[in-house]
Amino acid sequence: MATILKFSITLLLLVLLNKSVCGCDLNNITIGTIRSGNEIKGKPEWNVVVVNNCDCPMLNMLLSCNGFQTTEPVDPAIFKPIGNDTCSINNGSSIKPKDSVKFSYAWDPPCFLRPTSVVASC
Repeated sequence: MATILKFSITLLLLVLLNKSVCGCDLNNITIGTIRSGNEIKGKPEWNVVVVNNCDCPMLNMLLSCNGFQTTEPVDPAIFKPIGNDTCSINNGSSIKPKDSVKFSYAWDPPCFLRPTSVVASC
């Protein structure tokens, strides 16, 4: 009986520990957009930083990017529209813990970007 109790407690602790370490989701992504002060073809340039605040790598990150347009080319390996209102970050590749992906685009008004999907790889 004591063995079963010890096993159950150990199993419970492992589940809780795993949940706290791998509990990363969309809330662990921060997106900052700030005007650079430059203009590209008459449109203001925006610098975007997508930050992985999780302790685990994040991959297959998708953002809502409804109406995204730009007069400045953006490297599609970094940021790529893949539908009417969805964009891929880092070509789906992993973003390391506490790391960021940066890109710039030029348009007015700025596009509201928010994470819609991500996979934590703990």
